[in-house]
Amino acid sequence: MKDDKKSPFRDAGTDRQATEQVPDTPQTRAPAYKLAFADEDFLCRDELRSVRLQLELLKPELIMDERGIESTIVLFGGARIPEPANKSSARTKTLAGLSKYYDQARKFARVMTEKSMKSYGKEDVIVTGGGPGVMEAGNRGAMDAGGASIGLNIVLPHEQAPNEYVTPDLCFNFHYFAIRKIHFLMRAKAICVFPGGFGTLDETFEALTLIQTGRMQRVPVLLFGRQFWENIINWNALSEAGTISAEDLDLFRFVETAEEAIDAIDNWDGAGERRGEIPGR
Repeated sequence: MKDDKKSPFRDAGTDRQATEQVPDTPQTRAPAYKLAFADEDFLCRDELRSVRLQLELLKPELIMDERGIESTIVLFGGARIPEPANKSSARTKTLAGLSKYYDQARKFARVMTEKSMKSYGKEDVIVTGGGPGVMEAGNRGAMDAGGASIGLNIVLPHEQAPNEYVTPDLCFNFHYFAIRKIHFLMRAKAICVFPGGFGTLDETFEALTLIQTGRMQRVPVLLFGRQFWENIINWNALSEAGTISAEDLDLFRFVETAEEAIDAIDNWDGAGERRGEIPGR
């Protein structure tokens, strides 16, 4: 990370390197002697949680600012949704009906990245969770177009790594889900949600809640696959029960294809559309 600010003081990186050359004595080997910012055990103490939260917020923010990224197109969706050509395992066979969304996510990301490249990659940059499934398709589509994309990975109990299509210097790893979700939304120009599980639902309802309560500017929220979403959530029942207002059902809309999603974003007027309607039809 580059720091162009001039300062008369000796910089922290120089001192960190200097500590690696100090004489080996009982005093210099003691944990207390380590520079605080270079002491991993110290930084991982419970009392330092607020510092870790701040660091996790700042690191991706500074790097994306340095890249000049001004706006993003967010892709949420299931890690288990297979590429259509890869349906061999028992689990992927049960998900075969959803595999079409891998192709739609890839196509959508490719077209949006082609648009993004007209701004030299500063606007409408694809951002995913950096994992497999729909996330992989999004990053892959951006690579198909020859552009960059962001991956916001998270440390999980089982071994995992980012998908191979994320732009390496825009691939971030998080400890805190909450900070990760902030980075998903803080530059969002549109949110596209493909079928998924608990994580996808969590991310989707977080975004809808922020928009509903006026904590976030309204942007297009596009749910791919009306049948899937209406099967798992009785949206009208929420309105009929009075737990949300009828107007809240207009905070999102359904689309089926990449073309419909692109059309919805291109024709967005800031006020939103009735859900399920395609502009001009």
